[in-house]
Amino acid sequence: MTQNLTILFDLDGTIINTAPDLMAAHNHVMRKFGYEEKKMADIKTLAGKGAWVMMQRSFKEQINDENLKKNMTKEFIDYYSKNIDKNSKPIKGLIDFLKWAKSKKIVMAICTNKQERLANDLLKKLNLIQYFDFVAGSDTFDFNKPDARHLTNVVEILEGNLKKTIMVGDSEVDEMAAINAKVPFILITDGYTGKTPKEIKHNKLISDFVGFEKVIEEYL
Repeated sequence: MTQNLTILFDLDGTIINTAPDLMAAHNHVMRKFGYEEKKMADIKTLAGKGAWVMMQRSFKEQINDENLKKNMTKEFIDYYSKNIDKNSKPIKGLIDFLKWAKSKKIVMAICTNKQERLANDLLKKLNLIQYFDFVAGSDTFDFNKPDARHLTNVVEILEGNLKKTIMVGDSEVDEMAAINAKVPFILITDGYTGKTPKEIKHNKLISDFVGFEKVIEEYL
């Protein structure tokens, strides 16, 4: 397979606003196990590194009980998988951009720290799966972001070229993955991070995907 460009996208907070459904699942688990619920603003700073890490970061104290970790994570995944697309929506301008990119034969893939099964399910339910040539989740390989291999393995599978690859994400995890893989990083604002755009190194900054075609044309 040959192509002009490969674009790797993060999922949560980058191409889909999943915070409402993540918050619902998180707070369901917190209620069930007797912990404090979180607000939307809190969830946006906790998401991005997987279910347990999100919950662990919301606790005031470190949880070391392995059975509790396992049970809470399972409860989160079970609840979230049943309600994954209840209130999640694509970011503004995304679908028009994806259609344009496909018309330009740009190869696109997902690199997310969400479980691969959940990522695929969400993309299917929102009718987005057909735009992506590969979906790499937290359990696709033996490593995930910010490890460079989470990106470079996908490019290799797609027979792409790292020198013609871009990472699009919303957090410092995506930033570090792009830096480690030595590819340009485009940051979308108002994502799932506690940092400001000034604190995250990026090559380009966008607020949504309206007019994103013009940004990508610079890399073609």
